[in-house]
Amino acid sequence: MPLIRPFAGLRPASGRAAEVIAPPYDVLSSTEARIRASGNPWSFLHVSKPEIDLPEGADPYVDAVYAKGKENFSRMIKEGILQRDADAYYYVYRLIMGTHYQTGIVAAASIHDYDVNRIHKHEFTHPDKEDDRVRQIAAINAQTGPVFLTYRHRATVDTIVESVMRQAPDVNITADDGVQHTLWIMRDSRKRNAISAAFEGMENLYIADGHHRSAAASRVAASRRAANPKHHGDEAYNYFLVVIFPDDQVKILDYNRVVKDLNGLSQNEFIERLESTFTVKRETFAVTPVRAGEFGLYLENRWYRLDIKPEFIPAHDPVKRLDVSLLQDNLLSPLLGIKDQRGDQRVDFVGGIRGLKELERRVDFGEMACAFSLYPTSITDLMAVADAGQVMPPKSTWFEPKLADGLVTHLLD
Repeated sequence: MPLIRPFAGLRPASGRAAEVIAPPYDVLSSTEARIRASGNPWSFLHVSKPEIDLPEGADPYVDAVYAKGKENFSRMIKEGILQRDADAYYYVYRLIMGTHYQTGIVAAASIHDYDVNRIHKHEFTHPDKEDDRVRQIAAINAQTGPVFLTYRHRATVDTIVESVMRQAPDVNITADDGVQHTLWIMRDSRKRNAISAAFEGMENLYIADGHHRSAAASRVAASRRAANPKHHGDEAYNYFLVVIFPDDQVKILDYNRVVKDLNGLSQNEFIERLESTFTVKRETFAVTPVRAGEFGLYLENRWYRLDIKPEFIPAHDPVKRLDVSLLQDNLLSPLLGIKDQRGDQRVDFVGGIRGLKELERRVDFGEMACAFSLYPTSITDLMAVADAGQVMPPKSTWFEPKLADGLVTHLLD
């Protein structure tokens, strides 16, 4: 089984992509999705978050939701809104957000290589979230949300991708969030073969975002293999939908923290205790950390810059050296009593796309006692953790721009 292969994608018909594409299912609440899809029957949110077509307040995990998603998906195909390509292709997919460009390859990736960890992971998954995606894939017999993979960039791949981008794009639209999505079909079979060979020569790929979708695809494949006495390994269910970006184009934003209380400490006591581990400097402006080991603290309408002292940075552990770990191990746990960020309701997470104003707002309105801004985790750090077979702390990375759902779908028949 090849590491990646081309496939016949299901895509919006000519001129319909702007109506169809939608943000990933897991970045919008049901209420937000309902508002965004209002008045647009062809929004892919009717497939990825079909609870929006049931009475408000409906449980998003009941059987009726998945049945509704199947119904909506089938209708989009029947009405010609979504059409399947006649041949198996790779697709070149470029996103532009502001001044940032990143260009990847839409492909079907081997579940076997995911299972044996040639496609490296760096996060734990939650069974309930896996279950949701398993049921969604099984209901519509397709993978709709692409998994974001990355690899150590190679000039040979760049050259092929750039040559494809010299032709007229097949899709070129700007979504309502201002992100430009452009898609080219890689029609030249020689280029497709060259891409397959280039990736086959790579030791590893890395999951950047989409661990639950990957795990769900693996579970569906295992179930179908067991149920198919004629299984031969070439079936579509043995692969999952991915977009693969070179590491030198991946953009990771900060993933910040807000905390509800100071664990019984006064403001002065808290600052005093910080000084044993951090150099603390009061600032007159919002603190955006400019390097690893630097943090911003917002507390009672004031910003502070925190620099962790070098002796508290582990020398060789790729997980313990991460800024999210340094904050947890030297501040959140010992001072604020937050032992488990996954389960403690006193801490919440704010993606960097929302900006530092969101941190200030949540503290100023009394919802939270303090906020911490972090320097973004680097893609090099992510790969180091994955290569070591370790797992990153929760909410370590926030990737932007987000991949569109509905632009290319991988059918499992």
